[in-house]
Formats: sequence, C-alpha cells, structure tokens
Amino acid sequence: MNRILQLAALSGFLVAIPVSAQQAPPPPPCQGEAFAQFDFWLGTWEVYDPSGKYAGENVIRKKQRGCLITESWKGAGGSTGESYNFYNPATEKWQQLWVSPGTIIDYEGGLTEAGSMKLEGTITYTGNGDVFPFRGEWTPNEDGTVTQAFEQYDPATEEWKGWFTGIYSKKTIKL
Repeated sequence: MNRILQLAALSGFLVAIPVSAQQAPPPPPCQGEAFAQFDFWLGTWEVYDPSGKYAGENVIRKKQRGCLITESWKGAGGSTGESYNFYNPATEKWQQLWVSPGTIIDYEGGLTEAGSMKLEGTITYTGNGDVFPFRGEWTPNEDGTVTQAFEQYDPATEEWKGWFTGIYSKKTIKL
C-alpha cells in the first residue's frame, strides 16, 4: 500500500510540471517558394567584368535555418564588403543591406517574370554622405553563371548609369 501511495504522489507531481518548464520546439525555418527565389546566387564565385578581367571572389551562403543569405566580397584590388539578404513575408519583398568601406546600399524588390532578382533603393557614400537612387539585378544564365548589374541614378544628367557589372562563375576546387 505504501508503494501505491508513492506512485500516486509521483504521478501527481509529474502532471503538475508547468507547461512553461517544458522545452518548446524551435520555430520552423523559413520555407516555401518565396524564401528560395534567390538560391540561384548561392555558392562560391569568381567574378569577372564583362571584358573577362578578374574582379574578385564572392561567397554567398544561406544561414539562420534558411532565413538569411549572406554575402562576403573580396575584390581583386583589395576592396571588401558584406550584405544581408532576406525575404520579408510582411512586405513580400526581398531586402538587401550592403556595407563596405565607403558605401551602404539599402534596397528591396523581387523576382521578375524573366527569373532575375531586381532590387531598387539607395546608395549612400559614407565619406561625404551623398545619397543617390540605386538599383541592381542578378540574372541566372543558361551556362550556370550569374550576371550582376548595378546602376546609379545621376541627377545632373537625369540618367541611370552603369556602376558595376560582374559575371559570376562557380569557383572550382582544385585538388
């Protein structure tokens, strides 16, 4: 009888454990078609200008359980920069914040019907604080490369001018 009372007391104790003390499951990762729209840019890339001159290396990774794409740029001439890219379900747009010594680019947009990612916003030059409209487009090509083209608006001429164009080619690992 004593054993039965002990088991009854123990089972009552287990039932009395508050729900908050139990481990909650982690939230689901960012999933679905919208979160995968920029996946064509993932990888380690060698980047060349349109004439074929080596411009640098860019490493694009998916992190935070699929919720964030990070970019880490190392230019051939020593330039560096990083960006955070994410799909915002509240606005249904992709957002990118790029930071490098000298520039901050903040823009948003989405996938075009043709399958390229197009973002628009502003570029700020940190040295003097000048701000200009800015846009970028990433286009996956049939050969597996990606073309990245940036333009900055020139208020003096009221025209969009090319700022940087790069052809991304997957970096091959040499054994």
